[in-house]
Amino acid sequence: MPQPAAFLDTKRSTTLSVTAIYPGTFDPITNGHSDIVARASRIFDRVIVAVAGSTSKSTAFSTDERVELARAVVKQHKNVEVCRFDGLLAHFSRERQATVLLRGLRAVSDFEYEFQLAGMNKKLVPEADTVFMTPAEQYSYISSSLIREIASLGGDVAEFVHPLVCNALKERLGNKARRS
Repeated sequence: MPQPAAFLDTKRSTTLSVTAIYPGTFDPITNGHSDIVARASRIFDRVIVAVAGSTSKSTAFSTDERVELARAVVKQHKNVEVCRFDGLLAHFSRERQATVLLRGLRAVSDFEYEFQLAGMNKKLVPEADTVFMTPAEQYSYISSSLIREIASLGGDVAEFVHPLVCNALKERLGNKARRS
């Protein structure tokens, strides 16, 4: 497998390592997320999947559970780390010396919000650039909220998530469907 390209700082003639942070709730991590992680791992020297701990969203899984599921799904990528973050992404990216904030775009409808977020992040962290990636076409319609809804109604989500995630969803949300 080809190694990620390092960038040459012509002023200092040293090779720079590029760290990208891929932040999200990942409730749960989907095949669309893991597709972006896999491709990012080939582009950047280091990828940090940053699982948001402090979120206003109601989540099916605790932050620790989301971190563990994400770790299991992306463990084959040696330059990918999964960890929790709380607070501002700007602070976290500085702590980790990231120069790229990675965001996934599924459809044009995602762009307006993501564009606004990228502008704000640029103000807060001028040294980092936002890079947008789209998932492979077969994953472009997948969202974590749709996956949770389908699973909670007893639907099969096996083609949209890793088998470990599918089992976790059945355990957590499958009971809802049986009680209804």
